[in-house]
This record gives sequence, C-alpha cells and structure tokens, in this order.
Amino acid sequence: MHKVALGPIVFGDPHKIILIGGPCVIEDEKGTLRLAEKISRVTRALKIPYVFKASFDKANRSSIRSFRGPGLEKGLKILARIKKEFKLPILTDFHTPEQARPVAEVADILQIPAFLCRQSDLLFAAAVTGRIVNVKKGQFLSPWEAKNVIHKLEEAGCKKILLTERGTSFGYNNLVNDFRAIPIMRGFGYPVVYDATHSVQIPGGKGTASGGMPEFIPTLAGCAVVAGADAIFMEIHEAPDKALSDGPNALALSQLEPLLRKLIALKTCIDKKN
Repeated sequence: MHKVALGPIVFGDPHKIILIGGPCVIEDEKGTLRLAEKISRVTRALKIPYVFKASFDKANRSSIRSFRGPGLEKGLKILARIKKEFKLPILTDFHTPEQARPVAEVADILQIPAFLCRQSDLLFAAAVTGRIVNVKKGQFLSPWEAKNVIHKLEEAGCKKILLTERGTSFGYNNLVNDFRAIPIMRGFGYPVVYDATHSVQIPGGKGTASGGMPEFIPTLAGCAVVAGADAIFMEIHEAPDKALSDGPNALALSQLEPLLRKLIALKTCIDKKN
C-alpha cells in the first residue's frame, strides 16, 4: 500500500479515519467560511484529520438553470482564504485540462469527477501538477476497472493517488453500494475514500435535479469503515433543504459530530480485534 501524505495527514494509515467534507458547491463566501470553521472545530475536538472540500463550479448539473457556483477565479480566491485562515488543506474538482494548473496553485488535492474518470487528458493534466489526485470511480465502472485509471496516472508520473467509491448505477435513477469495491481497489496499492453522501443520491430522481436518501448516510459510512476505507467523504451543509446543489443527499451539520463519534468507535473496535 502506497501511503499518501498531505503534511501531517496520511492516507493509508490503518489507525486513522480522515474526513473530506464541505458543501457541494461554494454558494457564497461568508457562508462557506462559516461552514469551514464549524466543521474544523468539530474535527479538531475529535482529533480527526480533516480536508475541506467545495466546488467552484458544478459543470454537470441536471438542469441548465441549476446553480453552478462562483466560477474558477472567484471560487479559488475563497478556497485560498479558507486554507489560510483555518489552516486547512483543500480538495476541489475541475473539469477541463487547462484548469488543472490554476487549481493546483490553491488545492492540495485535485479531484476528477466520476463522470470524467476515464478522460485521459484530464488525468494527465492533474498528474503533472505534482498534487495528490483523487479520482471518483464512475458509477458506470466496476471496481476492477479502476486499475486502468491508476495506470494512466502512473504513466504520467503520479504516485500520489486516491480512489473514491461512490456507488454504482443500477437501473434507472438508482445507485447501489458493493462494499467489496473498497478492498478490491485498495488491492491496487493506493488508499480508498468512501463517498457516503453521493452514494445515497438518486440521480435525476427529481427530473431536473437529483434526489437522495440521506437517512442512510450513517449506515453506509459505518459499513465503509468496517470494509477498510481510508477516508470518508461527505457533503455537509448547515441546512440541506436550502442547499443550492445536492441538498437531498447532504449531511446536516448538526449530525456530523454524533456520526463521527460512531465512526471513531467502530474504528477503535476494529483496531482492537486486529
């Protein structure tokens, strides 16, 4: 297993749970900073390594009229401020090869969206920045097909790789989670992240927007910890019902601390058994 270090945070440490979390998209500067501070306060109290996540642009919304975010320039300025003021590492996604370098100037982890996980030019652009690259396994891929993604990144010289499991398409407007995917993909030699919020999504379930079943987030996150996930990814919002993107599958901020405590307890139990 290649451990992937981000300062004091080490993906692949079998004794640690890492949280990657934040709003789906940057809605406004003030609210995003407030959320980053509140999540940071919870994770520091629980001594959980934390990476802040938010998108500056959601380019694959269901409707052309859906909110996409502040855009590259303004979004990166907000993320840079969060990084500086709260001393937090940053993860954000990007959608075109030319965005990779400016994004890498701010973000510590560049994320490849699930729908774009096989795009060779995008993978190469991320790899050559020297940053950690997190690839969300597409809903249309089997876990063993993720090995081809790893080979592309390695060929471009990248060894700082994370793979994220986020459910698999099953029929129309539905995702299922095969937790064999976590040990299968870890077997390729890199840490695996589990996306506990997109995994409860109902893609396109509302016609012009996706639905979700957030009541299952704690169950799936717990299963992922037991299956050996190296980090948990969650979209978190103060008021999911008012979120401008992915509210139906987001975790309410008020539920974060009790859920993290349960995951810590699970991890402690597993460590004792091993």
